[in-house]
Amino acid sequence: MKAGEPDFQLKLADSEAELRAAQRLRYEVFVAELGGDGSGVDHAARLEKDRYDPFFDHLLLMDRSRMVNDQVVGVYRLLREDGANRVGQFYSEDEYDLGPLQQSGRRLLELGRSCLHADYRGGTAMYELWSGLAGYVAEHGIEVLFGVASFHGTDPQALAGPLSLLHHRYLAPPDLRVTARADHAQPMDLLPEGEIDRPAAMMAVPALIKAYLRLGGFVGQGAWIDHDFNTTDVCLILDTARMNDRQRAIYSRPRGAP
Repeated sequence: MKAGEPDFQLKLADSEAELRAAQRLRYEVFVAELGGDGSGVDHAARLEKDRYDPFFDHLLLMDRSRMVNDQVVGVYRLLREDGANRVGQFYSEDEYDLGPLQQSGRRLLELGRSCLHADYRGGTAMYELWSGLAGYVAEHGIEVLFGVASFHGTDPQALAGPLSLLHHRYLAPPDLRVTARADHAQPMDLLPEGEIDRPAAMMAVPALIKAYLRLGGFVGQGAWIDHDFNTTDVCLILDTARMNDRQRAIYSRPRGAP
């Protein structure tokens, strides 16, 4: 490791202290940075948490070159079906009807609360997290990954371009097509495909969503407006069987690769 370079380590949280570190990073990103709120937010302790946390595995990206109490710089929250059965549902079920996935008979993994410390965006940190995720998927025989990802803000008209692009170009096939629940559902086909400024629309798609699209990901039917978190959510679905060799190479890129 060269001086000034991060000293990355991937691990699953295995202590209350590591879970708290993940929740602190989530607070900094989702609450302090993006303006989210909700019943699980502890402003006094600067923690973003909820009732699902004890049932998820928490994949941590740590930079051991940082101070000991500030080493968690990336987080993925991972829920397999056995965990969902214990809590009573997948987290995404509050927003989407997951029937097509649950009835598929395939092994599912829900992803959530993915975030990176601001100092680590745009570099290799996301690839490090993906490397850890790829290992977890292989270990547990996961076939379909899914989870909600967010646009900042709750005005669908301001997001008409990117939402319409996702609907027209990346809508999941029927066997994977989950549907936004009616209480906060927002149709995504706000513009005809011919009226979309595609370069501008893609520029407005958050980096995490674009990353899943490059891996061959799809989106569910409709967006879901989350007023507590000040976001417009879409459900991303990634079928490992549909990934081509190039996409697999990106997803499972070894640690340290550019």
